[in-house]
Order: sequence, then C-alpha cells, then structure tokens
Amino acid sequence: MDESEKLTQQAHQHMNEGEYQQAFSKFDKAIKANPNNAEAYFGKAEAGVLLQKVSAEEIVALYKKAISFDPKNPFYYSSLASFCMEAGQFNEAESAYNKAAEVDPDVAPYYFTEFAVEYNRRAPEVMEQFLDDTTRAMIKKKSLTYLLKSIGMPADEAKKLL
Repeated sequence: MDESEKLTQQAHQHMNEGEYQQAFSKFDKAIKANPNNAEAYFGKAEAGVLLQKVSAEEIVALYKKAISFDPKNPFYYSSLASFCMEAGQFNEAESAYNKAAEVDPDVAPYYFTEFAVEYNRRAPEVMEQFLDDTTRAMIKKKSLTYLLKSIGMPADEAKKLL
C-alpha cells in the first residue's frame, strides 16, 4: 500500500467519524502524494459537500477529476449528478445521470427515475422567479420523458395507454 492509499484510508476513517475537515485535509494530502488517485478526489468532493464551506465550483471540479481518472465508475457520475441537482445545475446533472446510465446500463432505469423525480422537485424551487405555466409544463415534460425512458416506453405508446 502506497502513501496515497494510506492517507485515503485515514481520510475515510475521519469521514466515518464525522470529522469532515480532517477527512478533507487527508484526501488533499492523498492527492498530493498521488495526483492520479480518483478515490481521493471523490472523497475530497464528498467531504467538501459535508463541510458546506467549499464552493460548488470546487466540488464539481473534484468530482470531474475523479471521473477523469476512473471514467467507468457510475457512482462518481451519479454523485456528481446528485450534487449538481441540489445546486440547481440541471444541465450538468442531466448529463451526469445520462453518463452514469451509459456506464452502468443495468441500473440506468434508476438513474433516469432519480433525475425525473429530483428535477420535478428542484427545478420549480430554483426557477421560482421565472415560473410561469410554460416553464412548469417544460419541467413536467422533461420529468415525464425521463420517467418513460426509465421503463423503456416511447411517449406515443404512453399516450395510447393513457
């Protein structure tokens, strides 16, 4: 086990104990010891979310760095997507959920469903000042499109059933 792996393990221990600042620092040290450590970038992003003092831009950059070193990890994409959804970065969230579904097609219906439900919940809150009937309809339509996608049903077939 190299130094970066040891530091990453220690950081995870801090996370488990709710010591997010210490975890954030240990993940940072792990990255310095091995700048290609995807797990350390991911962990630093997760610790940053829990610290609530790290900027959204930095957290997104950390998730993306983790993904760049481990592009086949659907959990990294779905975590980025979930964070972006909460931050109101809907296009980024949609893209990350789609990438997670592409990387892990067996779980794709769940990623599509999560996007649909969370978009329907968050978008009206974030877009409140622009919320008119047209915007509400756009939000519902996108959510419904992803719900249908989650069960593999085209819109015209859904219309027939309804």
